[in-house]
Amino acid sequence: MIIDENLKNNLQSHLFQIVRERDPYLATGGYFYVREYIRSELQKWGIVETHKFLDNGKTHQNLILNLPGDDSSRPPILIGAHYDTVPGSPGADDNGTGIVVLLELARIFATSPAKYPLRLVAFDLEEYGLLGSTAYAKHLHANQEPLRLMISLEMLGYRDSTPNSQSYPIGLQYFYPNTGDFIALIGNLSNLIDLKKISHSIKTTANIPSEILPVPMRGFIVPDTRRSDHAPFWDQGYAAIMITDTANMRNPHYHQPTDTIDTLDLDFLTGVCQGLAAAIHNL
Repeated sequence: MIIDENLKNNLQSHLFQIVRERDPYLATGGYFYVREYIRSELQKWGIVETHKFLDNGKTHQNLILNLPGDDSSRPPILIGAHYDTVPGSPGADDNGTGIVVLLELARIFATSPAKYPLRLVAFDLEEYGLLGSTAYAKHLHANQEPLRLMISLEMLGYRDSTPNSQSYPIGLQYFYPNTGDFIALIGNLSNLIDLKKISHSIKTTANIPSEILPVPMRGFIVPDTRRSDHAPFWDQGYAAIMITDTANMRNPHYHQPTDTIDTLDLDFLTGVCQGLAAAIHNL
């Protein structure tokens, strides 16, 4: 794999700013700092809109950047990642990696548009029950706004190449590798073609192993497939995909104080970003 060193350096630079405790109620300093850092980075490429919603009497914010596509009459591809963490964790992989890839995709597609318009969204309150994405998915559905596809970036930077480093929900271990060196794509059963296209682009562009899991019934048959911001979009009838390193099924630092930058594989993260950018260009 040929790593884009400039991209890798950009991702690492963003991580240094974002990886810190940022729970919206118990680590408010870090939380507000990171939110405004994301806003300032997205503002380099256009007007950042704020979608506000309430939780426990407090106003929270999803940050939105719209980028034009080659054909702006097409429905947009929405790419989202959450910026909050659980209390006590600096959240390098969860979900610093998703946010830094979101920021770099903004840079890439601001200067080299995709076929489809893109809507990049930094979601709030994922760790409190997918609240930001739920509010936004309901907002889009209520306004009958179409989407070509929703892509949730959820933990993208942890790789373990040792045998038996990967676990699964019961039954899936018979169909997938036991080594945690791949990126996983989980989507609607009806969205199989997009899953295959994105997976192929990641494999061929970045030489990153990729596995796909199409699930029926909005993921309820395998509840672990619903653990990120794509699930509210499934529930509102949208095509949606989660891209993930599989969280606690591989990463022992999940939701721990040890979820730090030094545990990440930056070459893996960079390759995932490169492959995803190529995939979005090819959709």
